[in-house]
Amino acid sequence: MLKEFKEFAMKGNLVDIAVAFVMGAAFNKVVSSFTGGIVSPLIGLIFNSDFKNQKWIVSEGSLNDAGETVGEIAVLWGDFLTNVIDFIIVAFVMFMIIRGITRMKKKEEAAPEAPQGPSQEDLLTEIRDLLKK
Repeated sequence: MLKEFKEFAMKGNLVDIAVAFVMGAAFNKVVSSFTGGIVSPLIGLIFNSDFKNQKWIVSEGSLNDAGETVGEIAVLWGDFLTNVIDFIIVAFVMFMIIRGITRMKKKEEAAPEAPQGPSQEDLLTEIRDLLKK
């Protein structure tokens, strides 16, 4: 059973998937950092505040003894929109990678040219001559 598991784990596809998963997780952190550190502040200029912290307060809460708001109900649309931007960036980059891989595979799979031989007319002439004999 251990031998079978080792064979399964060492198959090329499984190793490729594991590497892609790790790289995808690292890339997601890069995109989140890009969105949170560059895109959100630029969009935040429009709202004069941190874009990621934008929210629509549905119900006001009350202040507790420590001065914190308790029971506030809010729609965190800034955080949601930041995550949507993250997704769009990751999806676009993945599309470009898959597109590049597909193009490379098509070039590899290009069918070799048919061997140059006698034309159809030459073959028919040869058959006719053989039949005359």
